[in-house]
This record gives sequence, C-alpha cells and structure tokens, in this order.
Amino acid sequence: MPRKILIVDDDAKTRTLLKTYLEKNQYEVRLAHDGASFLAEFERYQDELSLVILDVMLPDTDGFALCGRVRRTSKVPIIMLTASADDTDKIVGLELGADDYLGKPYNPRELLARIKAIHRRTGDVASAPVRFYRFNAFRLDLVERTLSDAQGEPVKLTGLDFQLLKYFLEHPGEVLDRDVLAEETRGRDLGPLDRSLDVQVSRLRQRLNDDATLIKTVRGSGYVFSAEVVAEQA
Repeated sequence: MPRKILIVDDDAKTRTLLKTYLEKNQYEVRLAHDGASFLAEFERYQDELSLVILDVMLPDTDGFALCGRVRRTSKVPIIMLTASADDTDKIVGLELGADDYLGKPYNPRELLARIKAIHRRTGDVASAPVRFYRFNAFRLDLVERTLSDAQGEPVKLTGLDFQLLKYFLEHPGEVLDRDVLAEETRGRDLGPLDRSLDVQVSRLRQRLNDDATLIKTVRGSGYVFSAEVVAEQA
C-alpha cells in the first residue's frame, strides 16, 4: 500500500507539480490550499498519514501554527517549506517539532530524498529486516546480493539486474512507471528516446527464463511483476 502524504501549499501550480511527482514515485498524496483545508484533511486521514509537508506562508495562518497543532495529537513526521532565507524560521520550525526543513525554491528530487530518508528513520525498527524474497522457485538474498534457482544454483546478476529485480519484488502486482524504475535503478529520469530501461528489463527476463509472463509490459505505463512474492526475515 502506498504511503500517504498530506501537503499544504497556497500555490496551485506547486501543489499540482508535487502531487504529480510524488505519485509518480509511488506515494498517495492529499492536498490542501490553506490552514482550514489542511486541518480538515488532517482530521480525516490522521491515522493513515506517513508524512506531512507544511508551507510556512499561508493565507489564513502559517505553517508554524499548523506544526504545533499537529504535534499536539500526532507524531507523524513533518517537513516544512519556506521561501525565507532567515535561519530563525528553521529554528522555530524544528523547535515546534518539525523533522526537516527545506528552503524554496527547491529541487523536487531533493524533497523526495528527504521524504525517503525520514521514512527510513521512522520505520518500524523493532521488526527484523527482510533477508530473502522467494518467487517462482527463485530466491533473492538481499545481503549476499545473489539469486538462486529451484536447484539452488546461482543465477548471474549484474548490479543493475539486482536493483531492478529487488524493486520489482518490493512492489509485486503494482504497475511501475518506467521513469520510476530508472530513478530507482540508475538515479535518473529517462529521456524521450532512452530505451536503456527496456533493454535492462529484457536482460532480466533472460536471466529468469521469462517469456514476459513474469514481468509484464503495460503499454503506455511501464511494467508489472506478476508472480506471488514471499518475503522472509534473516
């Protein structure tokens, strides 16, 4: 299930761009345009939210007041955004309970990196991490970075093969956008004529003896990993 993020920003263009970018990266996004609409959305989805993004300057209140309001009832992580270059804003936000702070203008990739870092820090540290993924008689070892077939024989994987397969196994049954896959495996978006990801998927299919029934192409969207996946702890 995608992580749910609530964003409040009074600029409609910014809200739309953020929503599009984060949804492209597999997040569910709720939007608010002022303090009142934010509080309504927060009350409705409070127990489902994994993160809140607060713009400091709003027409009916400010991000600091909303940060304090959130902290009275919730420990949900908070990122604050501001166009001010004054460090005082940053200090006030952090003292009120914000987890991170980003100045405007900012690169959406940096915001995404900070979101991911917060989610890593605030994950369930009590549970043991996943060590193995099993699918179609294969076993991927995340520690050794190896893949074994049904007979226990190693299947050769390059570093890019491993990253791509790991991401598929983490999101079985989800239609994954080509740009998302490229970002996760190569750290960059694809150009309009860039077919490198498709070549990489074709190569991974060969490693798995897959005739495009395991990794299916979704025309106009990307790819979906169709096998049942079982995660196992160490």
